Formats: sequence, structure tokens, C-alpha cells
Amino acid sequence: MTIGRGTGARHGAGAPTLVPDSERSGACAGFNGRERRSGRSVGPNEIDCLHHALGKVTAENHPRTAKLLASSTRKVAQKVFEEAGEVALEAARHNARGIVRESADLLYNLVALWYRTDILPDDVWAEMRSRALKLGIAEKLPKDRDPDAFPAAPKSTGGDDERNA
Repeated sequence: MTIGRGTGARHGAGAPTLVPDSERSGACAGFNGRERRSGRSVGPNEIDCLHHALGKVTAENHPRTAKLLASSTRKVAQKVFEEAGEVALEAARHNARGIVRESADLLYNLVALWYRTDILPDDVWAEMRSRALKLGIAEKLPKDRDPDAFPAAPKSTGGDDERNA
């Protein structure tokens, strides 16, 4: 079973629902038919499908996700932080399968955070594209970037020096 198109999305016309793989079509049909190492067709639009599917979540069909979405933005952000740490721990253990599992958890919680804060995946992709066009790759912005290239970051109001983070 994978995610397919339904109705009633928070940010668009069709919220995905679970459908058998044999009936997949449309935006959630895979990654341009490209097969992955696992033999299954998957791709980056899985994030878009998840984001849309969050609009269909109820306490009855997905109680854990419903509880997460009903919690505060701070709680969801905490889950993102926790999952990022778990990815790092699996990397330190040289556990590729663990990195994959924890990365999926991280992405799930990150998409839930985007959903809670009304951010669309396209907003993130546009930011990445902007960076790639300006920097040649969608990497983290340099600390000493050209102020005309990107909006100024908010000034820190004390605390730890960000360069030491």
C-alpha cells in the first residue's frame, strides 16, 4: 500500500490516501519510473504526498500522527531535533540501515513541522533552488555571504556564539 490521491487537502485539491501499489497514479506514482536499489519506484515527491496526507489525518485513522499535529509547534520542533540526533547516532555507529530508518523518521517529523507552520514543500524547494542558482549547490548559506544575495539573518541577542555551534 502506498499513498494515492484523495480529496480535501489543506493546501490543495487532493489529499493522498492509502491505495494498493497496483493502482498508483498521478503525483504519488513514483519517481519517473526510475527503480531504486530496493526494486521499488520511489522519489522525492513522497514528501509532497506526506504533506498533503497530513490534511486527512484523524485520531481514528492515524492516532499517533493526529496527536503529534495536535501538539504545540514547539513539541513538533523538539521531535525534529530528537530525530536529527538519532540520525547522527546511527551514523556514528556506521549503521547504514539505521541511518535510513532514522532519516525517514526525521523527514516525517520535519514535514509535520512544515504542515503545522503552513509551509509547503515547494517553499523549501524554492529556497534550495535559489541557493543552488547563487552558490552552485543548495548548501547552507555562508556566514559571510553577500548581503545583496540573500536577506539578512536576524541578529543574535546573546547566548552561545553561533560559529561554535
